[in-house]
Amino acid sequence: MSNPFRHRAAWALLLLTLLAGCGGGGGRAGTPLLGGSSSSGSSGSSGSSGSSGSSGSGSTSGSLSPDPAGPSSSFAQQCAAGNTLAASNLRTSTLDSEKKWLRAYFDEAYLWRDEVPRVDPNGAGYSVADTYVAMDTYFEALKTTQRTDSGAYRDRFSFTYPTDKWKATSENAVEAGYGVEWNLGNPTPPRRIRVAFVEPGTPAANAGLMRGDELLSVDGTSADTASDAGVDALNAGLYPSATGATHAFVYQRNGVTLSASLTSASITRNPVPQARVLTLPGGARAGYLVFNDHNLPSENLLINAVSDFRAQGVTELVLDLRYNGGGYLFIASELATMIAGTTRTAGQAFETLRYSAKRSSENETTPFIAESCIGFDGRCTRVQPLPLLNLSRVYVLAQSGTCSASEAIINGLRGVNVDVVLIGGKTCGKPYGFTAKDNCGISYFPIEFAGVNAKGFGDYADGFVPGSGPTARYVPGCTVADDLGHALGDTQEGMLAAALGHAATGQCPVSTGATASARAQGSTVAEGAAALHLQRHPARSNRLLLPR
Repeated sequence: MSNPFRHRAAWALLLLTLLAGCGGGGGRAGTPLLGGSSSSGSSGSSGSSGSSGSSGSGSTSGSLSPDPAGPSSSFAQQCAAGNTLAASNLRTSTLDSEKKWLRAYFDEAYLWRDEVPRVDPNGAGYSVADTYVAMDTYFEALKTTQRTDSGAYRDRFSFTYPTDKWKATSENAVEAGYGVEWNLGNPTPPRRIRVAFVEPGTPAANAGLMRGDELLSVDGTSADTASDAGVDALNAGLYPSATGATHAFVYQRNGVTLSASLTSASITRNPVPQARVLTLPGGARAGYLVFNDHNLPSENLLINAVSDFRAQGVTELVLDLRYNGGGYLFIASELATMIAGTTRTAGQAFETLRYSAKRSSENETTPFIAESCIGFDGRCTRVQPLPLLNLSRVYVLAQSGTCSASEAIINGLRGVNVDVVLIGGKTCGKPYGFTAKDNCGISYFPIEFAGVNAKGFGDYADGFVPGSGPTARYVPGCTVADDLGHALGDTQEGMLAAALGHAATGQCPVSTGATASARAQGSTVAEGAAALHLQRHPARSNRLLLPR
């Protein structure tokens, strides 16, 4: 039986059995969750560099790597003596064994296995003393060099991560930080790094940071530094790798310069910070739902929010995904079902996963899931019918940080003819996915599948775009800049106001800030200046299934 947390492909048959046998599926509680984590390619925060696959010594782009030395199982958990990420009892081999395992696993799992560049695994870049650095560099070199129509690297999403850190955030929604989400206007100066939102009760909140504040410097390094060393210093301050790190921030609010000393702590993010009911001018009730992370705690919060919307007679929904980089695909499917209802989605695919030709027998469908799981300690603990809004239209607020599982919601709903009205800007473009594979204390995520909706569409590697266009990646809607001058949920905030106005009149606002939004999202790296990119833990940036 396929794991409902992993792909939930066999979940559909299981639900049919439960519904037929016990009138609603309540007997599912306690069902084991048997394995797997998959992800569908974020805005440049996935943890990968987006390199051409030719980094490190000994790589030659354009020709294919030789066949691996054998199946990956032949080299699994044979760890280098110096690999401190691996369990001590596994450190009985060499770095060469770990590289043989990785090359074999690429051949078995990678969606573009026939496009792997020829790489000398003994190249200097892949033989450094730090095992994680060596393996990550080798991993990057194995990625396809092909590009999308826009010229971006097709595989800018595959990544690696230390297994212990991956599990801490993906399973518990905890990571080191200050509790602030940053907004980047431009990767090069003038960057306009601003506060997008602050988690209550965190170091950033306690220091008084607010949405819209603009960063001037970190530890004396200007936010508009042009050097690589300066960007490294900014990243060290903006994204601390451990708790207890203190950094000095200088920022500006309404022309006034302020300062704060922030010490990183373990941050537990609220994935559903707002769920409100608003009244439209004509009297109709609209639910406004801010959804920031498809993590395990979000499932119950989403169910509670939708239950309340249903009780209050909501007939319109504004789903704010502007900062949602993704997460567990089954949660995306559940939310889509709660929005559209079971009549429209019955028997339909939420997303079909298509693997390489070598793995075509594994192609499988994630259905629209109509029952909860509420996973804990490896088991479903509460299986019952989800609350349903039965809507034929949904407004989705999106920007470049809207990725992966969030894009799957857009695509999945459109696949069953729900009218998605896209308000904001171009999404990040992650129709791909992968499954966490752990070896020697490192989790590897080479892209394994492409996801398509019930109509067979999944070609949005360059993002969904609001408005009309030649392909299905153009979604009816309005281009609107992220209005950092107003709080999320304020009906005067630009994106929310545009959605509410469109729901009432069917029209986009006359002045949308489209030029500023396009400039911020479409800017290119200035020659001679180092680029800064927002970072986000990959557990918050992908379509996820649990590790195999």
